Amino acid sequence: MYPNKFDYYRPTSLAEAVEITARYGPDARPLAGGQSLIPLLKLRLVNPAVIVDLNAIPGLSYARQENDRLTIGALTCHSDVDESDLIRARYAAIGDAVAHIGDAQVRNLGTVGGSLAHADPSADWGAVLLAVGGELRCVGPGGERLIPAPEFFTDIYETARQPDEIVTEVRICAPKPRTDGAYLKLERRVGDFALVGVAVSVALDENAICVDAGIGLSGVGATCMKGISAERILRGSLLNEPAIAAAADSLDADIDPYTDARAPAEYKRAMAKVFFRRALELARQRATAQRL
Repeated sequence: MYPNKFDYYRPTSLAEAVEITARYGPDARPLAGGQSLIPLLKLRLVNPAVIVDLNAIPGLSYARQENDRLTIGALTCHSDVDESDLIRARYAAIGDAVAHIGDAQVRNLGTVGGSLAHADPSADWGAVLLAVGGELRCVGPGGERLIPAPEFFTDIYETARQPDEIVTEVRICAPKPRTDGAYLKLERRVGDFALVGVAVSVALDENAICVDAGIGLSGVGATCMKGISAERILRGSLLNEPAIAAAADSLDADIDPYTDARAPAEYKRAMAKVFFRRALELARQRATAQRL
């Protein structure tokens, strides 16, 4: 199947891109890597009147440390994140996620901003961003605004980004000492979307007590979801079996999986707990190793 007709713009500046999206509003769709948008166009699941190709805009592809935060440009490809020494060394959960996104072609073309703006509830980036406490920078006619990850995902394939705004950057606070994370996912085949994905970030004090925790999940609801109840249980605990079991059980209150062609809801609930335990243990090991 072929997409319906549309007008095509290729702006060479962010200001020009914002002006075009503001002019056409909901009738315009930004194009980054195209790994989500192109299939939707071919299947005619979306029919925008205007495509705004962002790839000629300079300065939106980078992954760098800026003072106390990691910043990733919206046009940065997954493969560039995967190959970043900085991310491998300090942001293990992100490294886990990008290494398992799609296949090599998808990772070479797909972008961080495009994936997050698409907001597939089974995608990997959303869960990780919820766990590590990231935020997204959006630019529109009224200027820029920063949207915390828990406020960004609003419904299935829906976000807090306005139609006349463009996602330009992801920001993540640098981890404190003895802080690390992990992301694991259950997939039918390598590179597939997550049946269940779990990202965990933990911060330990000198006595191995968990002083902070972040949990993000994909594939278990209409959006990527935050494990708020489990986070509360882990904070202040030694991450012993009673605390871990209680946190795993509490995920039932935080997630809302649905039955689809890939798996029944009950199976997703069970696997969310299994993969939460595994991701938590890996994150704990990584955070503990930093003490050596």
